[in-house]
Amino acid sequence: MGAPLSAWPWEYLGSFKYVLFGPLIGKVLYSIIHEKEDPLTLLTSSWCLHILLLCILRAVIHQLWSSYTNMLFLTRNRRIIQQGVDFKQIDKEWHWDNFIILHGLIASMVCCLVPSSLQNLPLWNTRGFITTLVLHVGVSEPLYYWVHKRFHSNNYFFDNYHSLHHSSPVPQISTAGNATLLEHLILSITIGIPVFGTNLMGFGSVCMIYGYVLVFDFLRCLGHSNVEVVPHQLFEKKPFLRYLLYTPTYHSLHHTEMDTNFCLFMPLFDALGKTLNAKSWGLQKEISLNAGKNGKAPDFVFLAHVVDLSSSLHVPFVFRSFSSIPFSMRLFLVFCWLPGIVAMLAMWAWAKTFLISFYNLRGRLHQTWAVPRYGFQYFLPFALDGINNQIEQAILRADRMGVKVISLAALNKNEGLNGGGTLFVNKHPDLRVRVVHGNTLTAAVILNEIPKDVKEVFLSGATSKLGRAIALYLCRRKVRVLMLTLSTERFQKIQKEAPADYQQYLVQVTKYQAAQNCKTWIVGKWITPREQRWAPSGTHFHQFVVPPILQFRKDCTYGDLAAMRLPDDVEGLGICEYTMDRGVVHACHAGGVVHYLEGWNHHEVGALDVDRIDLVWNAALKHGLKPVSSKPT
Repeated sequence: MGAPLSAWPWEYLGSFKYVLFGPLIGKVLYSIIHEKEDPLTLLTSSWCLHILLLCILRAVIHQLWSSYTNMLFLTRNRRIIQQGVDFKQIDKEWHWDNFIILHGLIASMVCCLVPSSLQNLPLWNTRGFITTLVLHVGVSEPLYYWVHKRFHSNNYFFDNYHSLHHSSPVPQISTAGNATLLEHLILSITIGIPVFGTNLMGFGSVCMIYGYVLVFDFLRCLGHSNVEVVPHQLFEKKPFLRYLLYTPTYHSLHHTEMDTNFCLFMPLFDALGKTLNAKSWGLQKEISLNAGKNGKAPDFVFLAHVVDLSSSLHVPFVFRSFSSIPFSMRLFLVFCWLPGIVAMLAMWAWAKTFLISFYNLRGRLHQTWAVPRYGFQYFLPFALDGINNQIEQAILRADRMGVKVISLAALNKNEGLNGGGTLFVNKHPDLRVRVVHGNTLTAAVILNEIPKDVKEVFLSGATSKLGRAIALYLCRRKVRVLMLTLSTERFQKIQKEAPADYQQYLVQVTKYQAAQNCKTWIVGKWITPREQRWAPSGTHFHQFVVPPILQFRKDCTYGDLAAMRLPDDVEGLGICEYTMDRGVVHACHAGGVVHYLEGWNHHEVGALDVDRIDLVWNAALKHGLKPVSSKPT
């Protein structure tokens, strides 16, 4: 059993904890529906409505800060702690907003117990602003400093309470709220003294309450942002300001060294208490000066693209927690479609390839960049040149930066678009960066999913790069391959590539009916539910088509897109790759990783070398990548 007030009383509710706002919402709705109050009157008289609005605005401030700090294409060179945020930290901070619920409940209790103190408040009161400032500086700041320092100096308080807040290795916006109930009760007193003190003195106002609480949250987010946004020139021109306002660097030093920089927002109290870290201003200046320079170059880049409108919201700078779980359609995404459409059009008009996420593997930096194009745009003839230009510029940028390997995702290596990357390699023969389509490992993953005792498979997309390689490999295993294609010329060309003794195992078929007795389907071309009906009951659909086919048949099983689990020693990984599980990446991504780890110097573009399929597969296993069926240790 934990220490008193270390756990939240509504932990067992999980995400249903927001029902605690139910009475407030019910009171507002009752006033509107039954008491016939108009919105303007309600806004001036209903404390329930104000508490709800304030809670919503506080959540919005945290969300906006979180979005900004996770826009790595803007903030990567301003980051203080360069380490990535992993799934463990994200899960630990999942319920960061507990304090908003707590403060809402406390405010409701106060309004019920002392209703007269918050009724008929003016919009603005200048004396109230001054009083709030005096109470904050004179009471809240020194109180927080003393309590915070006490939590660090007393082993019982630190081990049972404050250690949770410091368990996050990288300060994030959500870290600000990741603390125990006791700590947030104390923080409630810190916030409450200026707000209720000013009201009790008769100087309260609506602007004072909203302004103080929202500025308080804004500054808390600032300190935990891990992004240095305060210009060092401000303190050089006005040196006294460095004692009135802390910076993200200032508070990050508290998280890394823990025995200094205890203040709430004003370093003055650390100076008076002789706990001010001597590196605070020098480090802040150093990070500010480096903001305009190029940061550390990645060793490996996975060049992705957007799949569709909904999946475009599956990124850390939209909703960090949502991007840390496999993508699936959620109701709240519908409300984001309109801004998503605006963002899509803006990216189409102006955006260049940008950084999405990163992780570290064995001391090497791996990044994911995104081409600002959506899946449907790859099928618009007039958009293809622009897409190829985006990919080409990304490759050339990687080459200038000293990237060793760049791997092309799904549609970025489409045969009809750029010949599986061949276009860029032929156009720029002196590239130092190795361009990799990763299809060799994709083929290896699919082939190793097929049971060894299978004697016949049905293959759609049979004449594609992957389809060709899969067919040639399987026929060498004496597996009969029903290759769906209307082009006899293409089929015969592939058949002639097989050794003479194995050509008989490649069979051309032109209709889905030909596979009505085959229980192993390898899908490389989109098939409709109607076409799936030709598969016999018990069929397993392996697939390498993007997007995946609809799981229409309840009496059949469906494999995921080819993927592999990254090695267990990956660090700072906190985003799921589309529908993949945590720690799992598409095979084309994994193929680029293997290419880099092996130090291969050739480009992997164009047609697949069937003889290298087993070689690449064994190399992947050697470096600790695992089939998706394997669980992380």
